[in-house]
Amino acid sequence: MKTVTNTISPQTVFSLTGSREWPASVGNKSTSLHIRGKFYALAVLIALGLTSVPASADNFGTGANTFTIDFVTIGNPGNGADLGAGGGVYSSQHGAVAYTFRMGVYEISQADILKATASGLQHVTSGPWTGNQPATSIAWSEAAAFVNWLNVSTGHAPAYNLTYTGSWTPALWSPAQAWQVGGDNLFRNKDAYYFLPSDDEWIKAAYHKNDGATANYWDFPTASNTAPDGLDFAGDPNFDAVFDQGYDPNGPFDIANAGSRASAYGTFGQGGNVYEWAETQTGGTNNAALSGREFYGGFWAGYGMSSDSTPGDYNYLDDASFLGFRVAGVPEPSSAALLGLIGLWLAAARRLRPR
Repeated sequence: MKTVTNTISPQTVFSLTGSREWPASVGNKSTSLHIRGKFYALAVLIALGLTSVPASADNFGTGANTFTIDFVTIGNPGNGADLGAGGGVYSSQHGAVAYTFRMGVYEISQADILKATASGLQHVTSGPWTGNQPATSIAWSEAAAFVNWLNVSTGHAPAYNLTYTGSWTPALWSPAQAWQVGGDNLFRNKDAYYFLPSDDEWIKAAYHKNDGATANYWDFPTASNTAPDGLDFAGDPNFDAVFDQGYDPNGPFDIANAGSRASAYGTFGQGGNVYEWAETQTGGTNNAALSGREFYGGFWAGYGMSSDSTPGDYNYLDDASFLGFRVAGVPEPSSAALLGLIGLWLAAARRLRPR
């Protein structure tokens, strides 16, 4: 898997102080001011959500069936919806998220489903693809069951209120049980650690410019207002996203080879390969458990403009070979711990300031 970081790196933060490398000596007052200033700038940007620690990998499964899911932190809490302020053509009423969360860097693969099944996941069907190709032909309710297994197998509460009687049937959580951060979400449990991304979370991770708590969005999930480059011919080595631009590969690529252009936050494949389920019911209000569900993105036989932020929708029991999903989650504790360590470092650095 690729190592992914956000678009503002610590090295960029260090350059804000006029120095691009660590001083050779750390034993004098001038040096302490250099380092203190650099870490102060980094701490401020992390607190504002403008940068974060690199992508993290969470482990699941058992023994030979252990697998990882890579996540990247989506910061800038309190950003506005995509109302067209980013200079592009497209706009959406979605994308505003009041909290920091994590988003899967890649789509869930077929191998992930098989390893989870070997480790105890039940009643989630296998799709037509193999290995690290995306897991598809999975209904929304089955994707939700996979997410519940991720939670329960790691000691967390299930995200979704599901009952299995030949197929998975969803129900609403009570207001006391439901997710309340950013507004009522009766589909998601308030104690869920992993979940399917809502329409707002999905759109923010894909299109927001990662430039603070703004309402600035790109038109495409490749950090650009220009339609991405797709597959021009068999064996095309250079493509931004997996879709037909002269060549139909007759199936999706591996999840870590879904294009060279990431979103501003560091996700791949949100503009092609396969469409992806969102948590949200058709119409945007999660108050009818048996309603349709939205999906976003593009797919391998589509065309570039299909990767804008226009959703489709299916029944929660429907599936398709071109429809998969990725997983989102709450911020990992280490992000908060990093802020605490930086705070302690700054306190120590103050004692080194010149008198």
